[in-house]
Amino acid sequence: MSAKQPVPVTFESLGLPAPLVTALTRLGYEEPTPIQREAIPALLAGKDVLGQAATGTGKTAAFALPLLSRLQIGKCKQFETCALVLVPTRELALQVTEAIRKYGSAMGVSVLAVYGGEEIGKQLKPLRKGVDIVVATPGRAIDHLKRKSLLLTRVGTVVLDEADEMLDMGFAEDLETILDALPEKRQTALFSATMPSRILKIAERHLTSPVRVSIARQVAVAGEAPKVRQTAYVVPRRFKTVALMRIFQLEKPQSALIFCRTRDEVDELSSMLIQQGEPAAALHGGLDQVQRDRVMKKFKTSAVKFLVATDVAARGLHIENLSHVINYDVPNSPEAYVHRIGRTGRAGREGAAITLAEPQETRLLQGLERAVGSKIGLAKVPTPEELRAHQLKHTRDTVLEAARAKKGESLKPWISELASELDPTDLAAAAIELLHAAQHGAQPVDEIQIPTWAAPRPSAARRTAAHPPTRQAHAPARASHAPARREDHRPAARDDRPALPPARREDRRPAAHDDRPAFPPTRREDRHDRPPQTFGAPRTFGTPQRGGFQKRPPGGGEEKITLWIGAGEQAGIRPQDLVGAIANEAKLDSKQIGPIQIREGFSLVGVPAGDVDRVVAAMRNTTLRGRRVQVRRER
Repeated sequence: MSAKQPVPVTFESLGLPAPLVTALTRLGYEEPTPIQREAIPALLAGKDVLGQAATGTGKTAAFALPLLSRLQIGKCKQFETCALVLVPTRELALQVTEAIRKYGSAMGVSVLAVYGGEEIGKQLKPLRKGVDIVVATPGRAIDHLKRKSLLLTRVGTVVLDEADEMLDMGFAEDLETILDALPEKRQTALFSATMPSRILKIAERHLTSPVRVSIARQVAVAGEAPKVRQTAYVVPRRFKTVALMRIFQLEKPQSALIFCRTRDEVDELSSMLIQQGEPAAALHGGLDQVQRDRVMKKFKTSAVKFLVATDVAARGLHIENLSHVINYDVPNSPEAYVHRIGRTGRAGREGAAITLAEPQETRLLQGLERAVGSKIGLAKVPTPEELRAHQLKHTRDTVLEAARAKKGESLKPWISELASELDPTDLAAAAIELLHAAQHGAQPVDEIQIPTWAAPRPSAARRTAAHPPTRQAHAPARASHAPARREDHRPAARDDRPALPPARREDRRPAAHDDRPAFPPTRREDRHDRPPQTFGAPRTFGTPQRGGFQKRPPGGGEEKITLWIGAGEQAGIRPQDLVGAIANEAKLDSKQIGPIQIREGFSLVGVPAGDVDRVVAAMRNTTLRGRRVQVRRER
């Protein structure tokens, strides 16, 4: 007697109304994803939901379909809305709005995207008529609340999408203000790729007995092969651009999103790719909305193949058919890594996530592995000889595949005619060489030899047992032919440090050197040697003296004034954050900034006396690590 076959789950069996099922069929949806199977029934029943799912798992449909099912369309009066969806960025607001319109196309639902960067008057006209569903970024939603052009008294459902990103971007207070303004009797759904304690605290305050739905780990550790192939290459920093070009030749990405830490690195890397003949573009916070829209349009229409971006600029981007995510710099946190790699391998497609880690960063990969619940494979950058062999194999496989498929049958008479003049072997060799040149000749292989580096260092306990605690005992393993650089002799990471330790010494250099070459110099004066960092204790970058800081200028004796900035160790502030923000926003040469002292709850920064007011005004209008901070002269 055979066992009963499980009944397949369909959108209709979840309890969705016929108009929505018809719309989903027309859009090509075949069956619900895991997050949709778990969340839709709970939301249809009117329950609050706390959902964790990686980007690209179908969260939008998971909350939009029940929202449309329960919505009383056309009941909203002037400036009212019946449902509110909060998202972190303009791009995501537009994408969610478009998706809801498609799902509810047969229902006559009105949906409006409300976001910053667009003239507020354009949003007032539809709001004046009343809107069924408003999809908003928190900042612009607050603007409308203050103007009383958005009334929340009739809201029956509120959704927080990508909640962790909204908190990372400094919207915590705005979210609390909006949630407090909503009716007490409502349905609340919160979706996030990660679940840090601050998300759980919001859920505890604003959700009532929520149904917990967790999909992210299941997708990552399912029995079948993961959709995102994760690989890390250990590369010295000065060889990163060479390694990246070889990886491109090896991987042949259709499109790639490349992450860098700073605006300067984004501009430098995108310029380098363009010089190499690659269609690339930069995306960072220094672009205005018109420039940003132009870049995104080029990338989505494949006019640009490589998009080089910072984490802040790329937040909320949802790009279809993205084949590769490349971490040119190791991300600052496991959460950032999860968000980055979640942009590829979406909707069941395969994708690749590649990380370029410096030798001293190999231990960080272990923290990233714990965050995603899967192994990150360590690979070696191919040598010029290995890359040529790989390319020849690719050409050979292409020819064999075409021959087995009986391609070129119509050319056989012509080949027979040529064979009467030349040896068939010579003909085949010439044809294959032309094919190989067409496939791989556009990017000739460089002859630079990249040093090979050992895999992760042994633990501190093993090193201590084998050797006395000397400087040499802590030196990282490296190949005998590797160049002996001073930074290679830094102490290895201690076991009692967090999974993702604070910034490395070379990262503490000012981030906004406009005249910095593509490969940073290795002169002694550029290394900025400093004492080890201890959490909670003040870290000084420069020479403090009583009553302020003593200037350490490249030349001259310009007076320095110390600024107090209300963010420090607890907020994850690093020297390059302060230097980059001041240099970019106040248009100040980074060589004029410093010294810097970072303490647990605040930071002290020296700036030229003549630029103090300009720096204070600029810093009050920008954010550090996604949050606004107080800035004043040190008392």
